[in-house]
Amino acid sequence: MLAYERFGTGEPLVLVHGISHRRQAWYPVAEQLAEQREVILFDLPGHGESPDLVRDGRPVKDVLQQELIALLSELDLDRPHIAGNSLGGRIALEAAVDGLVSSATGLSPAGFWKGNLDFAYIRAHFAVLLAAARLTQPLAPSLARSGVARKLMLGSLMTHGENLDRDRVVGDLNSMIAARHALKTIIAGGYPFDGELPADIPVTIAWGTKDRLLLPYQAERARRQLPNAEHLWLEGSGHVPMSDDVEGVVDVLLRGSSQGLRSSVADVA
Repeated sequence: MLAYERFGTGEPLVLVHGISHRRQAWYPVAEQLAEQREVILFDLPGHGESPDLVRDGRPVKDVLQQELIALLSELDLDRPHIAGNSLGGRIALEAAVDGLVSSATGLSPAGFWKGNLDFAYIRAHFAVLLAAARLTQPLAPSLARSGVARKLMLGSLMTHGENLDRDRVVGDLNSMIAARHALKTIIAGGYPFDGELPADIPVTIAWGTKDRLLLPYQAERARRQLPNAEHLWLEGSGHVPMSDDVEGVVDVLLRGSSQGLRSSVADVA
């Protein structure tokens, strides 16, 4: 059984973190969301406190889909709303394709890179992140006392890493190292998103303008590929926007799961 948390009141909203992260990625926005939604956070297989990712010869996509279906069944959730970041955003889109959810929101969802060279950049980015995490792990508790150091340590993922406290940063770093086998397995099985979204499932895609992992031009590719979705920019946010723009992300998630969006969030031009 995957590790999860469930709290709040209202329509259920399942939140899916990105590759090498953990459910705590949503903590900056979870409290506000819980005022209007029943929030479900969980750790993906091989991440956080969940069991290892076991393929047994299955494609990675099928493993992740089956684990999500099992979790929804265990929690007695019938077509909840879903939102995800990065890999989690891709999982949210796949759940919409499969008709498992009532709405889907992706924050910089994976799957819209150009080709092999573009994907090689993503693989290299994660390889550097993991190597840096392992190198700095012994010093991380001391380094992370400084807001400037936290900002630098997390600079490739978010623009305001200093917003996270020391314990969160150290915990995320340790979680990334612990998830390295799942990270390598998922990256090895990666391929572009090619699903067809059902017309009756609202989909929202929001992209940080300062995303340094899934570069912002991919938002334009997503818009061309999924013209019926709502497409938004999160101004000044990085790849993991939940700490960069708490109010903006909360608004996107609430409105996305209500089939509406605030006018103050800029549409993709």
